[in-house]
Amino acid sequence: MAGNLPSLSNLTSSEINQAKTFSYGIVASLWNQAITDNLVQGALETLQNCQVPSHAIYLEKVPGSFELPLAAQWLLKTKKPDAVICLGCIVKGETKHDEFIAQAITDGIMKINLEFDKPVIMGVLTVNSIFQAEERSGGKLGNKGSESIIAAIKMLCLQDRLNKFNH
Repeated sequence: MAGNLPSLSNLTSSEINQAKTFSYGIVASLWNQAITDNLVQGALETLQNCQVPSHAIYLEKVPGSFELPLAAQWLLKTKKPDAVICLGCIVKGETKHDEFIAQAITDGIMKINLEFDKPVIMGVLTVNSIFQAEERSGGKLGNKGSESIIAAIKMLCLQDRLNKFNH
C-alpha cells in the first residue's frame, strides 16, 4: 500500500473523466529503489483510480535520477505519451553532488517540456534523509508520485481547454 495518497478530490469530476482519455509515461530511477517504488505505486494507483487503461501507461526504469530527462525524451519520441512523469529520489550527502544532480534534472525536464510542448512532471524528491523521503513517498506527507500524476492530469486538461479555445 502506498500510504496516504492525495484524494482525487484534488481533481474535478471533469478532470477525472478526461484523465482516462490521455496516455502517460512514467520514468523512475532505480537509485533509492524502495522510495521510487513507492512513488511509482502511488502514481499507478492514482491512474487506476481514474480508470486509465493499462495500455495507456508506459513505465520505464533508469539507473539514477540524472538519467530521467533523457529517458523522458526517448519515451516522448517513441511511445508518444501525452505526458511524462519523472520519479526519483536524491538524498543530500556530505558534498554538493546532490545539488548539481537536482539542478541538471530540473533544467533537463524544463527543456523537454518546452521542446515537446507536453507536460513533463518533476516528481523527484530532494530530501535531507531517507526518513524525509519515506514521509513523501506514502508516509504522513502523502505520495509525490500520486501528486505528480494529478499535476499531469491538470496540465493535460488545461492544454485541452486552451486548444479548444483556439478552434
